[in-house]
Amino acid sequence: MSLDSFTQSVDEAVSGFFEPIATWLGEVVFYSVPVGGTEVPLIVAWLVVAGLVFTGWFGFVQLRKFRLAVNVVRGKYDEKGSAGEVNHFQALTAAVSGTVGLGNIAGVAVAVSIGGPGATFWMILCGLLGMATKFVEVTLGVKYREVHADGTVSGGPMHYLPKGLAERFGKNGKTLGKVLAVLASFMVLFFGLFGGNLFQVNQSYAQLVSVTGGEDGMMGSSAGALFFGILIAALVGIVLLGGIRSIASVTSKLVPAMAGIYIAACLVVIAVNVTAVPAAVSTIIEGAFNPQGVAGGVLGALIIGFKRAAFSNEAGLGSAPIAHSAVKTKHPASEGLVALLEPFIDTVVICTMTALTIVIANPASWAEARAGESIGGVTITSDAFGTVLPWFPYILTIAVMLFAISTVLTWGYYGLKAWTHLFGRSRASELTYKVVYTVFAVAGSLLTLQTLIDMADAVLFMLAVINIIGLYLLAPVVKRELNSFLAFAKRRDAGLDTDEDSDQEPVKTTV
Repeated sequence: MSLDSFTQSVDEAVSGFFEPIATWLGEVVFYSVPVGGTEVPLIVAWLVVAGLVFTGWFGFVQLRKFRLAVNVVRGKYDEKGSAGEVNHFQALTAAVSGTVGLGNIAGVAVAVSIGGPGATFWMILCGLLGMATKFVEVTLGVKYREVHADGTVSGGPMHYLPKGLAERFGKNGKTLGKVLAVLASFMVLFFGLFGGNLFQVNQSYAQLVSVTGGEDGMMGSSAGALFFGILIAALVGIVLLGGIRSIASVTSKLVPAMAGIYIAACLVVIAVNVTAVPAAVSTIIEGAFNPQGVAGGVLGALIIGFKRAAFSNEAGLGSAPIAHSAVKTKHPASEGLVALLEPFIDTVVICTMTALTIVIANPASWAEARAGESIGGVTITSDAFGTVLPWFPYILTIAVMLFAISTVLTWGYYGLKAWTHLFGRSRASELTYKVVYTVFAVAGSLLTLQTLIDMADAVLFMLAVINIIGLYLLAPVVKRELNSFLAFAKRRDAGLDTDEDSDQEPVKTTV
């Protein structure tokens, strides 16, 4: 049996077994209700409402404290002797690398095709709201993290849910928190293996094949697929063995590089069509409130925009706190402020740049998609760039590769923390996970396993339900932490020596 026949058999067997489960789970998690002529997914509404609540609860913290967040990233409020493994900038880039990916390229194209240009406006608004949610969950991630005896750190919903609920509600909260922590760990692990690993490798390989002659090209054979998978697995395995320090070191270089390449290409298209910018902005604003050809009218454009943003920046899903928890700080809210920059970078900047580029370039494939002939995704984005940069598919391939590798690395770390919470932190346990994860990277270039990827999406958004309930219950803790850090920042700005700040409880170290 050839490799192609084998992989096809595996795909068919997996799909046949899991498809009914994936279908049922997707219908439950992404259940939609008809409102104003369009379908509103309840999970998207759940995420958006959380953003609204936390924006109000913390007094528009994402706007009022944006400059302070930038100063924290710059290291202005760093403290000597802080527990943790990476600095604020490295923690931010590690987390951003897990959210910035193919969704920013292909997903946005689909959004402006289905929801029209106006979906961009609502996408930006949802990104701004998500900044507040991200602030809350990351503050809790650092507050309740565990610093182990070897200096490594573990954090995320599997830690702040049991600890925080036990602290606030006693024995009953502790029991509930432990159950939720196990569920959260499973969900993060499952998505990490399929959505954060296999899918990313599969899509980056597909893009590579498309620019190297297609199925008949040098990378189109099963041998080419196997070579690509082994190469990616080797790179991921080497970096993953180094832990979050190694991952952060790589992503702190990869993320600015990939974002820089992509944004520069967007700016080139915009600059060439600079006279069309005012009309494009006007089209986006008019389309947000008076859309044409969009099911559900204004609400339809709003839902599409909100859905794209919620799926892209992962605010409220509980994934980002795992990376941010490794930061060197004595004030949890300092990293919470850093984290609110994440949806801004992912959604407000990169997703918006993609949408604006498509609207300005107005490629033929976009018009066809809006007419319902096809939904091209990455093809639309590539065609938009191609109107100015005919060679852009090659640059896009590089960007996709960088996006994919950084996402695989970050989700490898997320999955590791979920695995160790479930199976322990022994050397054998961690090595087992890393071997399994790298094998999945090899499989990514050979298999599609789309059914399992669909399940992984549903499982990850199930985590949002659990996570946001916890965020509501623990919001008063975040308020105290924010006030504490703001007082510290005020003293630091006044030139006082506050490296040994006495109002912070020491982080408990565990073996």
